[in-house]
Amino acid sequence: MLIGWVDSLLAGIKTLNQMLTAGIAITAFSLLIYALTFNLRDRVARSFAIILLSVVVIFTTEAVQSAVPSTELEELFLRLQWVGIVFLPASYLHLSDALLVTAGRPSRGRRRLVVRGMYIVSTGFLALLALGYLVGPLVLNAQPAPHLQRTAWTEFFTIYYLATMLLAGINFIRAYGRMLTRSGRRRMFYLMAGATAPALGSYPYLLFGSTFASHYPFIFWSASTFINIIVGALIIIMAYAVAFFGVSWPDRVVKSRLFKWIMRGPVTASLALAVLTLVRRGGESFGLTYNALVPVSTVATVLLMEHLITILAPLWERALFFGGDRAELTLLQNIEERFLTQGDLHQFLEAILAAVRDHMQSPSAFIASLDDAELSLLVNAGRPFLGKDNLSEALEEVKEESGRNEFLWNETWILPLRARRSRDMDLDQTPPLLGLLGVARQPAQTLEPDQRQALWLLADRAAIALEDRQLQQRVFRSLEEIEPQVEMIQRIRALGRYDSTTALAEEMAPDSDMAEWVREALNHYWGGPKLTESPLMSLRVVHETANEEYDGNMSNALRAILKKAVEQVRPEGERRFTTEWILYNILDLKFIEGRKVREVANRLAMSEADLYRKQRVAVESVARAILEMESNLTPKKEAN
Repeated sequence: MLIGWVDSLLAGIKTLNQMLTAGIAITAFSLLIYALTFNLRDRVARSFAIILLSVVVIFTTEAVQSAVPSTELEELFLRLQWVGIVFLPASYLHLSDALLVTAGRPSRGRRRLVVRGMYIVSTGFLALLALGYLVGPLVLNAQPAPHLQRTAWTEFFTIYYLATMLLAGINFIRAYGRMLTRSGRRRMFYLMAGATAPALGSYPYLLFGSTFASHYPFIFWSASTFINIIVGALIIIMAYAVAFFGVSWPDRVVKSRLFKWIMRGPVTASLALAVLTLVRRGGESFGLTYNALVPVSTVATVLLMEHLITILAPLWERALFFGGDRAELTLLQNIEERFLTQGDLHQFLEAILAAVRDHMQSPSAFIASLDDAELSLLVNAGRPFLGKDNLSEALEEVKEESGRNEFLWNETWILPLRARRSRDMDLDQTPPLLGLLGVARQPAQTLEPDQRQALWLLADRAAIALEDRQLQQRVFRSLEEIEPQVEMIQRIRALGRYDSTTALAEEMAPDSDMAEWVREALNHYWGGPKLTESPLMSLRVVHETANEEYDGNMSNALRAILKKAVEQVRPEGERRFTTEWILYNILDLKFIEGRKVREVANRLAMSEADLYRKQRVAVESVARAILEMESNLTPKKEAN
């Protein structure tokens, strides 16, 4: 009875170990995709991706070989496992070198040569593996598990493995010692702790400890299971530390994105795999070769996990990642969820016009907005509004009527839409005009008191929407102005985590100021103080162009330089309104032709918020083109 209980316990530990092995492979593969997706440009993330790829190969082959039906396949997968093992030392040394470079200790050439040499050595071991020298044949019926026989080359590789890992560990310690910030030292410690997991948990110790393991299988499998648990946890910690390299996102964004990725990927997949294994083996214990609960339980696990993640994600973000900024970030989240987009505004105003037409039994109605002292038709319902070109006449009549009165214009009832009265506004002061609500009148129709009350109620709601729209536009303009500075601060803050001396000593002003000067000059392209008094006037290329082509007229010269820079953004071929032309079309329509933001957004079929984001990119492209002209001017003059 006792022996049977021990055997059952040992079988359970083996099953758990197999599930953990598969879970580590899933976790490593998911984190590999994360690294390749979000911060592949960073050298630390690239070297870490190589480590993860090795771990994926090692643990995937280990999980598969335990379930293959033939000894030939089992030996094949055990040999494929060594493909990941032989490249693990070189990838660790590569990661340690990248960390030293990031910490402000760039290689003078020797470390780089050593790293490349180690990859060459690993490639040599891979060749030995293919030729059958690195490890011997499969040891059949070995206890506690089948393994490959070690050779003299295996002994030599073990020495190489330990020496390279020791060298990488020294580099880790050197990089840790160069951390000046508390967050940098903390994350470097996480990285060092997490790095021990693949290094210690990936080597096949049965090559040397098979005798001990065969005598004490319970201890071996218990230790293996415990090590796999530690390896899975430390790989996640290592990925967490690496996730901050090469990105300028705030810490809360990095943590939230990685946590959600882990929950949706490794946790969900590993849990589904565990349920599948348990349900299948439970069915086999009852003599069921096919158990219909296997696919049902697996699918139900995935769906339930996805549902829970969607429901709980906002809660854990606020509880774990917002910290002391919870009030501000919660407000921003609420604004994002309830933001009135251009589409939302049109939908709301169309609903108001439908209600207006229903109350008045009118064939058509419209709402016009007042932007920059000009009226433009915003929404039209029913019959096309034929008098849209004469809206300025209606605007003049509204200006003469300062009170809250509707009036008849071209057989159309006109209701002025005004902003809400603020606290600091005098009682005799008229709130500013936002737009007009127009309703086509039926022949000889008069407004009944209940109709008039309902009409003005709907007009007030339309006015609230227009006022919110104007407020949001001002917010967008403010965000557009501060976005370059915020982005720059986040970038320098991200670099300062690991090399504060270099990061904080960067030139902060030129890039952001240059783009701002270009934007202001483009806004006054056809004349204005932002053009005539622009700091861009001090550029040599502007002086050269003014003297050679415009008889010393600096304003015309700067206008020509801006136009030339805009043309450099233009793609080749005939002008189109497609994605590749979007930056040039924004520059040409908004600045060169001087059209309004809403008109440009409608012409390019995009929201105003998206237009402002793309406009920033377009202006930066113009700034780079002007700087290139300036840099090309000096070599030309020297050649002359």
